[in-house]
Amino acid sequence: MRVFITGGAGFIGSRLAEKLSSAHHVTVFDSLLPQVHEGNPENQARLKACGAELIIGDVRDAASLSDAIRTARPDLLYHLAAETGTGQSFDLPVRYSDVNVMGTAHLIEAIRDARTVKRVILAGSRSVYGEGAHHTAEGTLVVAPERSVTDMENANFECRLQAGGKLTPVPTNADCPVAPASIYASTKLMQEYMLGQAFWGTDVQVGILRLQNVFGPGQSLNNPYTGVLSIFSRQIQEGASLNIYEDGTITRDFVHVEDVAQAFAMMGQVETMPSDILDIGSGQATTILEIAQMLLALFDQPTDKFKITGQFRPGDIRYAVADISRAQDHLGWTPQVPLSEGLRQLAAWSRKEVSGETA
Repeated sequence: MRVFITGGAGFIGSRLAEKLSSAHHVTVFDSLLPQVHEGNPENQARLKACGAELIIGDVRDAASLSDAIRTARPDLLYHLAAETGTGQSFDLPVRYSDVNVMGTAHLIEAIRDARTVKRVILAGSRSVYGEGAHHTAEGTLVVAPERSVTDMENANFECRLQAGGKLTPVPTNADCPVAPASIYASTKLMQEYMLGQAFWGTDVQVGILRLQNVFGPGQSLNNPYTGVLSIFSRQIQEGASLNIYEDGTITRDFVHVEDVAQAFAMMGQVETMPSDILDIGSGQATTILEIAQMLLALFDQPTDKFKITGQFRPGDIRYAVADISRAQDHLGWTPQVPLSEGLRQLAAWSRKEVSGETA
């Protein structure tokens, strides 16, 4: 096949290109945004080593995107290019809308014009669920309402029904109605809607993988809006005490980047594209406090070198864990890298990047 990857020089995209290039012709389209790529040359080096073709361009530039796709003539297209970060989206709504929404619109028109693409796969986000699936005290499955500022100012961080009833979080899959709680999440959901509607009546298939917290070596240590693990890794090495938001029990599903790249590769090559949206994570719940202590230990620091601040941010989700059963059923995909091993890899790589020590 001929494969085209938007955002393909990034953390996930470069690994996907590496996986596919041995059997397919891979073209990567990436703006090389300094916030994401500066001080992190390994991803581009990976592209060069595997022979993928790199085209520097921005999805906001309709002409250059269309030219690149027309020249590449791809059969399979992965759309990974996006602005990410819940907090930053609150401050930069125009930028997020331009890249994530208008960039996807430009991509749709370019695909239509090229008339070669048979399959489009989107890197979606679990953020579209908002607070996600919960059980009531009676065992009924519901979507938790957005937490109120007043509650969080009073250190009431748990999700509750509007009438005050207690809720218990559970792993979420695409049966859960969407309820985006941030501008970032809304733009990611719009990508799903647009791609799902754009090719009606054609033979173009669209697949969506909703990703949890992806981590691993190569994740930007310089981007303040990247994953919490790389941020913590850098702060620990700089001697800082870690600030942990809310009460420390914000819960996340951390999935290794190699497992995510493998899921994308399998989605592109599966015989029949799943009509279901697939959730990609480890399926395991880990609190931010637990992850901070694990990282502190890996960097030989006291495991109490943190402060639970009670601070909170707009759009933050309390509990985000994937039900990955559909990815297992449709793709035969199961994550292979345990959290402990992934953190060991991240710590070794981060130590080398920050201090120049050998891993």
